[in-house]
Amino acid sequence: MRLLISVHDVMPSTRSRVSDVLDWLSERQAGPVVLLVVPGSGWDAGGVEWLRSLERAGHELAGHGWRHAVEHYGGVYHRLHGALISRRVAEHLALDRDGIAALVRRCHGWFGEVGLRPPRLYVPPAWAMGPLGPEQLPRLPFEWYEDLAGYWSRQGQCHRVPVVGYESDRAWTRPFLRLFNRHARRRGRRRGLLRVAIHPDDLRLSMAADLARCLDSVPPAAGNAGWAALPDLLAA
Repeated sequence: MRLLISVHDVMPSTRSRVSDVLDWLSERQAGPVVLLVVPGSGWDAGGVEWLRSLERAGHELAGHGWRHAVEHYGGVYHRLHGALISRRVAEHLALDRDGIAALVRRCHGWFGEVGLRPPRLYVPPAWAMGPLGPEQLPRLPFEWYEDLAGYWSRQGQCHRVPVVGYESDRAWTRPFLRLFNRHARRRGRRRGLLRVAIHPDDLRLSMAADLARCLDSVPPAAGNAGWAALPDLLAA
């Protein structure tokens, strides 16, 4: 089984914790990884230079919404989603299709504006694409889009890859996440691929040992697929 490791919520406010995660991954030879960058979260020149250094180190930058926060809920479903899963970060669920498309384009354009390589992957906060459907993707700038099901190509084709996550900051989420992860790992072994989503606080939360066991269960040199190998792996 190969791992596709991503570090979520890369923002100025999470920079030190993201650096700790990257150091921890480096100790396990689990890199390079995909870094999900939130463009509208207050980057200054020093922060952009830090992102540029991560690019030079071989990490792949991806777009991750715009602000990673919502000022209001978009309806009953959004409220339920926020209460059970996303809290107030699922930006797409507060917008209609045109609003989401504008946010995605703004996210992509920011990287070029600050001198970073245009990213190939877009991941909506909380993996919630909202009412944006596959038929809209050809008109948007990213090559790939990721949700809970897996990766969507710009042409609207879905490549299903299971995902595990370890962001458990509420006691009731631990049994649910462990059950979800157990099922995902079984499917990952059959698929030969497993996405591992890491959030900035995961090393300090109650499922840190679960995350370590997941990474340590796969030999580092062979286990971490890396983004560069993704198109070939999905085609296999």
